[in-house]
Amino acid sequence: MTTQTHDVATLSVMSADGTPIGAHVSGSGRPLVLLHGASSDSSTWRMAAEWLEPHVRVIRVDRRGRGLSGDRSEYTIEAEYDDAVAVVDAAAEAYGAPVDLLGHSYGGNVAFGAGLRTKNIRRLMLYEGWPPPNPEHRRFPAEMYTTLEELATTRPEDMLRVFLRDCAGLTADELAQLEAAPSWPARVAAAPTVPREVRAFGHCAFDPRTAAGISVPTMLLVGSESTDEVKADPEIVAAAIPDARIRVLDGQTHMAHLAAPEDFASAVLEFLRD
Repeated sequence: MTTQTHDVATLSVMSADGTPIGAHVSGSGRPLVLLHGASSDSSTWRMAAEWLEPHVRVIRVDRRGRGLSGDRSEYTIEAEYDDAVAVVDAAAEAYGAPVDLLGHSYGGNVAFGAGLRTKNIRRLMLYEGWPPPNPEHRRFPAEMYTTLEELATTRPEDMLRVFLRDCAGLTADELAQLEAAPSWPARVAAAPTVPREVRAFGHCAFDPRTAAGISVPTMLLVGSESTDEVKADPEIVAAAIPDARIRVLDGQTHMAHLAAPEDFASAVLEFLRD
């Protein structure tokens, strides 16, 4: 179901477990489904969407547990794969052809999983988000999980700072920019979803045989200034996917869609036009 509000519509679909998944829709052309990372919601894509909308129909999904989407008490990342598939399949049915899918960070892991579950994806883009080949890049000290869970309900802003600094690898300047951004309240609202996603990410093991099942053209986006942990060995991942390439975003780290939205959108559109 799609409803219209000014120049932005809202889309709602039902996931496999009965959870409603919502999205904001704008622009025109072939649909591009966007999946945000942890500690955020669909609003993180607003600046990049302004550069994408003249060329594609942008579908900014609120992943489960925030914004327009519902939730369940029990959580698995596999349920999020189904969420993404539900949106992709609905968009493809409405458009009459396969659509494109882009996921950032944890949303990239979700997009990776969705890429193995539907034939309605034309092109897949993963921005520093895929199962890491090096297990040390997805594991955190046991006390980190405890800290995040304790702070999530009592001091959500402090929890976000710990997560973004110690798990996502943001610098002090990047963290300060996020805190000053209009989207910070949305991040605070999404705080309860962070601990479960960090735990789930710890089980996202890379298997080249699984990656070989992604049959569509795929682009791995990495920031030239991102840490090795955040980059997570894109060469190994790209080598396992039959038709994959790596695009380096010069001068950028993990938040290029916020720091340089025009350049980020340009890289995405270039891949979609090839």
